[in-house]
Amino acid sequence: MRSEGIQLNHRERATLLAVAHGDAEMSCSSEPDLFIDGLACCDQFTAHRLARLGLIRPTRAGGLRERVPAALTRAARAVLRLPSAAA
Repeated sequence: MRSEGIQLNHRERATLLAVAHGDAEMSCSSEPDLFIDGLACCDQFTAHRLARLGLIRPTRAGGLRERVPAALTRAARAVLRLPSAAA
């Protein structure tokens, strides 16, 4: 996904930074829920939007509704102007 033209509000940026910090998980579903430090994100609408925009992704496949580690995509890192993750 291309990062040009993606407009994020402060809450969306803060959520992405929380995912970048680590210890984020997401559920495996068509509208994945996001968990930070083991707690459900207080704004699942934001989590769903970030997933639909291709800014957060699961780091591995999982079963339906299973929680798996979450990570930023390259597009998210570009939007936040973070260095690329080590491969």
